[in-house]
Amino acid sequence: MTPAQTKRRLGLLSLVVSVGLLAIKFYAYHLTSSQAVLTDALESIINVFTSGFAFYSLYLAELPKDENHPYGHGKIEYLSVGFEGALIVTAGAYILYSATLGLLHPHPVGQADWGILLMAGTAVANLGVGLLLVRTGKRLKSVALVGDGQHLYLDALTSIVSAAALVLVAATGIVRFDAGAALLLGGFILVNGGRMLRRSVSGLMDETDTAMVTEVIAELQARRRAPWIDVHNLRVQRYGANLHIDCHMQMPYYFTLEQVHTQLHDIEELIRERFVVEVEMFVHADPCTFAACSLCLMADCPVRQHPFQHEVKWTLRNAAKNERHQLG
Repeated sequence: MTPAQTKRRLGLLSLVVSVGLLAIKFYAYHLTSSQAVLTDALESIINVFTSGFAFYSLYLAELPKDENHPYGHGKIEYLSVGFEGALIVTAGAYILYSATLGLLHPHPVGQADWGILLMAGTAVANLGVGLLLVRTGKRLKSVALVGDGQHLYLDALTSIVSAAALVLVAATGIVRFDAGAALLLGGFILVNGGRMLRRSVSGLMDETDTAMVTEVIAELQARRRAPWIDVHNLRVQRYGANLHIDCHMQMPYYFTLEQVHTQLHDIEELIRERFVVEVEMFVHADPCTFAACSLCLMADCPVRQHPFQHEVKWTLRNAAKNERHQLG
């Protein structure tokens, strides 16, 4: 099964599970009239919409590049996360309003035992599917899958809190525990929705993915060759699961065009081998200068002017800067 097929099947699984659990939660609310259960059910409505949009975004992200989208359609995944975050924030605000009314005007909770059982069952289902989505999404570098899985984690937590509220009401007879739990969940949902919006904006604005850039630099450093005298101005952009990488690589000025091409091709291939997603890499070759002799590893260099002193280790701190490295 290809990565694209895996992502689409998991997206469909998330949608089907979300619809099924939504029905169970509203049935639980019908039995209990619990404010906390209603909060959980309302949040699950968001699950259905966002799972559907995530499923569509996974399909769209895999479409090939075209004249209007030369970098592909992968950024739709960030839009999916933003859409999900916006709906969650909206739901959180409404839940806070509804829970406040419940605290001021509490009403009885009925059939708590069934409510507890149903909410616990939905929590287990959401945790299982959410774990599968997050693990697979991270492996396939899918922002949409990870976001959808994390939302299911959130939904599982709201179900656990809802069940706990029902236990407290049944044990103590204090119905305000129900609305109090709903108020707590509303605030928690609001904060997490805001975080998802932040993540979406970061991706759409091409904010630096420090972990990814560090990983690329570490791979170049680990498999470094003598002709790769220096790397700088290294940048990584994510388009959904796909990566666009560009950098400047300093090489011996006396290399032929064919030699330079071979080295650049090898750099691109080793990066593609490292990542399971599609990688588009542009490397700009800079000719070396005599100022680089002291850090050049070319043992048989025919034009060396200065003795080799030591190698400059490529790190996030120095390889991402738009300046050549030199000693002293």
